[in-house]
Amino acid sequence: MERLAKPDWLRIRLGNNAAFSTTGNVIKSRRLHTICESGRCPNLGECWNRKTATFMIAGEICTRNCKFCNTLSGKPLPLDENEPQKTAESIRELELKHAVITSVDRDDLSDGGAMHWQSTILKIKELNPNTTLEVLIPDFRGKPESLNLIIETKPEIITHNIETVRRLTPLVRSVAQYKTSLSVLKQIAAAGIRCKSGLMLGLGETEDEIHETLHDLYAAGCRFLSIGQYLQPSKKNIPVVAYIHPDKFAQYKADALALGFRYVESGPLVRSSYHSCDFVSEATSK
Repeated sequence: MERLAKPDWLRIRLGNNAAFSTTGNVIKSRRLHTICESGRCPNLGECWNRKTATFMIAGEICTRNCKFCNTLSGKPLPLDENEPQKTAESIRELELKHAVITSVDRDDLSDGGAMHWQSTILKIKELNPNTTLEVLIPDFRGKPESLNLIIETKPEIITHNIETVRRLTPLVRSVAQYKTSLSVLKQIAAAGIRCKSGLMLGLGETEDEIHETLHDLYAAGCRFLSIGQYLQPSKKNIPVVAYIHPDKFAQYKADALALGFRYVESGPLVRSSYHSCDFVSEATSK
């Protein structure tokens, strides 16, 4: 399949100021991982310039092999017991008012890494009591007891990405199921935690399927949403089927808000943690 040429609206600004360098240096000095780098995020420059980053815990090797993702896949190394402390100290050193934490999938662990997640969140809260937190979690194979370990720490927002529409889920995602993701979101919302999800466009979905997904997310209790363009990170990943015009992203945002979503970021370069602090500000203002 011939690769589509990127349109003008997908031009990316690279970062090169002092804050960009400081953020990168702290991350590297503590041997931490970020999804900004492993996911080849187009907003890395903007976010690091603002001294924000999405920390990726539980190692850099994922047990799954989703076709849209550029994270390493294979047999993970043992968990780093010092990672919660190092992550919390990095957030403190960077003086972050807001932080995002995500992780690889760890299906090799009985709890999917949930206890490690819990330890990391609690340590961040201990060392950074004034830092708000969004956690972007895997599905933990739909195990309620694992998810409860995260819910009990009460971060400001818990995010779990639906990623794509129901029909394309088996093609695009590895192991993860559409219905399992909805059940995870339902459990988060039912616990009274602010619930957020993310959706990629340009994989071959139809407008009707997008609207079906918006309705499914809303019915699950999700009230915060990011919608972005899928960008093929490497030749081994699934190719882009279509580049969605910014006007369409604006329309989907309007549709989601009309449906009842409280806050939506929608645009070609939007990623799950893009402007995450704005989600938290909106969530805590009401």
